[in-house]
Amino acid sequence: MSYFVSRHRTVMSIFDKEPRINKDVFVAPSASVIGDVEIGHGSSIWYGSVLRGDVNSIRIGSGSNIQDNSLVHVAKTNISGKVLPTIIGSNVTVGHSAVLHACTIEDEAFVGMGATLLDGVVVEKHSMVGAGSLVKQNTRIPSGEVWVGNPAKFLRKLTEEEITFIAQSAANYINLAHVHATENSKSFDEIELEKKLRKKFAHKDEEYDSMLGVVREIPPQLILPDNILPD
Repeated sequence: MSYFVSRHRTVMSIFDKEPRINKDVFVAPSASVIGDVEIGHGSSIWYGSVLRGDVNSIRIGSGSNIQDNSLVHVAKTNISGKVLPTIIGSNVTVGHSAVLHACTIEDEAFVGMGATLLDGVVVEKHSMVGAGSLVKQNTRIPSGEVWVGNPAKFLRKLTEEEITFIAQSAANYINLAHVHATENSKSFDEIELEKKLRKKFAHKDEEYDSMLGVVREIPPQLILPDNILPD
């Protein structure tokens, strides 16, 4: 019998540069955090994401989320010789499969799914980049604006509801990260026990239950917090 041993390392040093990750940060097992990367408390790095701080640094504040399959990289210098790390503020949401390269995203900004931000881009506080957008080099997106398209251009001002949504999105991901961190820390025996519980308490329709005279209650281990949506 042959065995496959994965060489994947979730957290890896390079060029004597070691990631500095707050103890309550959730880093998914399939993510990669490499080199000169600093992540503040309550932030989360989701499945398949890569943060590669090899030729420059990556800084992420508190309460931010880098969602699944996103890429964050840096540039040693640009054509004009300017040093370009990647800086992500606090309570920032970066949607699935986004690409952030040598750019700056200020606090409480939102980057939509599949968006690409090139070298020197600055996304100011309370601004939003639409899903699938390409933001060209050295573009500055002013506070309170929505930019979309390829290349991205100004669309309109954010509403108060959208600004509130950005903050709520970050808060939701902080809570969701706690759930995933707990699940990923479970032992094999705990996982097997939950499988049995789920089978025992599997959902049946009311008519089926009434035929058996069964009243089903969901065990507390399987109940999500109120502020986490099922989807």
